[in-house]
Amino acid sequence: QVQLVESGGGLVQPGGSLRLSCAASGFTFSSYAMRWYRQAPGQERELVAGITIVSGVTNYADSAKGRFTISRDTAKNTVYLQMNSLKPEDTAVYYCNARRTVAIGMGYNYWGQGTQVTVSS
Repeated sequence: QVQLVESGGGLVQPGGSLRLSCAASGFTFSSYAMRWYRQAPGQERELVAGITIVSGVTNYADSAKGRFTISRDTAKNTVYLQMNSLKPEDTAVYYCNARRTVAIGMGYNYWGQGTQVTVSS
């Protein structure tokens, strides 16, 4: 069974740090691009960071640049999101996403159930 399980969320003070983990199983992890999304109450889901099959290729939302770092460990089938200098506006449910394009208009797209991150004093 395909599974993406996020962990590492919680309550943190402004300026603090958290590291989110996403443990993948049931598919060939190394063949998928991995992404982190987030969704705050009343807001649209937002792409935060992504990493391609080539681990050195990453991208970030403007709001995350310089503060967040995405990485993957293929041996552990796990993708991470290191979040530093957290702000209250980072408060959201963070979702792990795995995608693979097999052919034009065909592919695979998996989602985790999310982990809550709350940045507050």
